[in-house]
Amino acid sequence: MGPPMTDLHLRQVLLALQDEYISTLDTDRLELWPEMFVDDCLYEIIPKENFDLGLPAPVIYCDNKAMLRDRVVSLRNANIFQPVVYRHFISGLSFQRMDAAVVEMQSSYLVINTNQLGQSMVYQTGRYHDVVVEADGRWRFKSKRVIYDTSRIQTALAIPI
Repeated sequence: MGPPMTDLHLRQVLLALQDEYISTLDTDRLELWPEMFVDDCLYEIIPKENFDLGLPAPVIYCDNKAMLRDRVVSLRNANIFQPVVYRHFISGLSFQRMDAAVVEMQSSYLVINTNQLGQSMVYQTGRYHDVVVEADGRWRFKSKRVIYDTSRIQTALAIPI
């Protein structure tokens, strides 16, 4: 590990990580998605109401990289769902250094879903609550909690958010 990053440089690194994350999902390169996480990671999608009340009832819960890989294999080979195109938009990145190699960050997200008929709609809005760590010279997600504001999921939640 080199000298400590300035806050501006760290912000650029964190934004680049979020941009890589959403680009991986939006371009259907799902096999690369688990590689953005450390082995002993947490990924969950949870309604804001449950999160606010401290209720441990996520819609999707994966507590290691192997489970993320299994999810992708299932999406490719077993799940049946209407193909859609996602476009993610993120804003409002804030972060706090926990130490030189651990950062907690939050950002707002918006997902637009376009169906096979070419109709686009707001699919989901919410916040990412992330813990990222630097490992082997690369920043990866230790945890990504997707906390959605939308009161209900309009279609099958197959693809990661």
